[in-house]
Amino acid sequence: MKSLVLAEKPSVAREIARVLGCRTNHKQYFEGPEYVVTWALGHLVGLAEPEDYDKKYQTWRLEDLPMVPERMKLTVLRESAHQFKAVQHLSKRQDLKELIIATDAAREGELLARWIMQMVKWNKPFRRLWISSQTDKAIREGFRQLKPGSQFDRLYESARCRAEADWLIGLNVTRALTCKFETPLSAGRVQTPSLAMIMDREQEIREFRSQDYDTIFADFGGFEAAWRGKNGDARVFDEQAAQATVGRLQGKQAVVAELKKAAKSEPHPLAYDLTELQRDANRRYGFSAKQTSNVLQRLYEQYKLVTYPRTDSRYLSSDMTSTLPERLDAMAVGPYAALVRPLLRSKLPVTKRIVDDSKVTDHHAIIPTDEPLRLAALSSDERKLYDLIARRFISLFLPPVRYEQMTIVVEMGGERLYAKGRTMLDSGWRKAYEDDWDDASSEGEDGDARSSWKEEQQRFPSLSQGDRLNVKRVFTRRDRTKPPARYTEATLLTQMEKHGLGTPATRADIIEKLVSSDTIERQGSSLQPTGKGTQLINLVSEQLRSPELTAEWERELERIARGEARTSVFMTHIRQMTEQLVSEVKTSAAEYKPHNLTNRFCPECGSRLMERKGKRGTRLICSSKSCEYKRSEEKNLSNRRCPQCHKKMEFKIGKAGKFVQCLPCNITEKLEEGGGKVRKREERQLVKQYEKQEPIGNNLGELLKAALSKQDD
Repeated sequence: MKSLVLAEKPSVAREIARVLGCRTNHKQYFEGPEYVVTWALGHLVGLAEPEDYDKKYQTWRLEDLPMVPERMKLTVLRESAHQFKAVQHLSKRQDLKELIIATDAAREGELLARWIMQMVKWNKPFRRLWISSQTDKAIREGFRQLKPGSQFDRLYESARCRAEADWLIGLNVTRALTCKFETPLSAGRVQTPSLAMIMDREQEIREFRSQDYDTIFADFGGFEAAWRGKNGDARVFDEQAAQATVGRLQGKQAVVAELKKAAKSEPHPLAYDLTELQRDANRRYGFSAKQTSNVLQRLYEQYKLVTYPRTDSRYLSSDMTSTLPERLDAMAVGPYAALVRPLLRSKLPVTKRIVDDSKVTDHHAIIPTDEPLRLAALSSDERKLYDLIARRFISLFLPPVRYEQMTIVVEMGGERLYAKGRTMLDSGWRKAYEDDWDDASSEGEDGDARSSWKEEQQRFPSLSQGDRLNVKRVFTRRDRTKPPARYTEATLLTQMEKHGLGTPATRADIIEKLVSSDTIERQGSSLQPTGKGTQLINLVSEQLRSPELTAEWERELERIARGEARTSVFMTHIRQMTEQLVSEVKTSAAEYKPHNLTNRFCPECGSRLMERKGKRGTRLICSSKSCEYKRSEEKNLSNRRCPQCHKKMEFKIGKAGKFVQCLPCNITEKLEEGGGKVRKREERQLVKQYEKQEPIGNNLGELLKAALSKQDD
């Protein structure tokens, strides 16, 4: 008798089959002496569409809402039905004794496997493969330690509740808003409060009124000290008052009133979880959260260089301690060799800041595996992301940063001035970053320790309490108060994590959904709401906008996963909330004004055309409700393709000249001088291509060469 193994993707199935000795290749599965390995293509089964419950839901009508089925149905997804049939056929084989679930070891992976089991009516025993890396060693050990499938029943229930809640609230509120205001408007359990946070920040910026202020300094030759008021604020918003303070200080004797020296240390940052890695990649390299997730998945799945990506833990489990030297040794090449070799000469210092079983949930932190590192095989983005993970991992085993901090209080003309400085004694774990540590990175529980490094660094002369100081000058610096900064993906991820919105695995998709639905847009590294998003947030119920409510739902889902809460109570609450939210939309007196009106007019009725973005590009649609005119907007597309999504990029012209841009991915590439000319590489390819086409005369290649040379002239 054999075991049927269900992996999540064909690539993962191929690796598992190779390790398990399944040498016979079939179109939709691999087979060996003991195992048959097949795969899903992501989800093969999903929640049924509204029209599967009642044909009337094929047409969107406000009076048909809310849609609240008593029992949610499942359906086979059309786009992957062929693979489902293959899995279904295999499940009927009499020589299979059990199923081994080998989908991603997480909530979503558990859900897709259980739904497939339900649809194929699997009634034999099943077990679970639960591993955190895709190396051969990890796969072998995982199959030696398979876990009972029932051990993950609560995880499945949590995933099912999340999916059903998103269906009920997302589909109902989206249909209600779209029907009520006659324009495509999308809302959801997590995306709406995320949009609300961006909108709240935008409101703060709009209401902000900048003010001029002065700060007062005294220059003592070797260092400067800043005046502070009695409330501790160094800013003076009254220019006359600032000048009066300067007048009181001018020509006065300065004495060191207080002098404090303290030896301090800063421990290494914690290992990465997914959200922290997405934040750092966004700050350092401008990666979007989705881009980081995609690159990280390749490092995990294709190259097997890092452990499971979608984790929310920043600690390791105690059973991993013995594997740490092996992982360091595997990555001791290139720029990491000089850092790793000294660590391997002695026992690694493993502390509670690295290993803590109480802080590891389903998966431990993201760290390198024991797979030998081949940097040359990685792309530029893959190397950048791996570098972040590798240096963070190395820093775990280096000593704390040690420095001496000195604080000086100077009394002068009845006023007190303050100065701080520090002297580095041992750069400790910062050696892992080779003087390229970003003090703004890695906020969160380590944020307070790192924020102090932002203070002005000064070197002090040898001083003692009571010393008199030589005052070179007293002066002011003028500045203006600044509004709160718009969210970047890094800071938005921080807020989503803080409020419990989504999970590490879903936050990147939420941000992309907000962008694709035209409710927010990327402006450089910043995120800001569009006209559509600004109106949408005022049309949605205040309950759905609240991050606190959605965070409470996420916490309840976690309690279900731990067996501390009942699914029936949660889903009853979600159904009641759905009915309430739809009712609020139906009775709303608000209006929606199209934000995307253009200066073009409909050729059929003369109304202004609206610009609407979709999967197939931008379309122009008549704003009149009685007119059905629509057409695609012509784009000036180049032959250059986006390195991320591989779609053709658009020609643009800016201050620096011509460039091409992929708007969905926010990737730009500058064109060479004389942007319309054929690039040298393309020129050679064209010449080579046409020289081979002999039947129409041997002169075409020569003619092309001549034409291109004239163009260059």
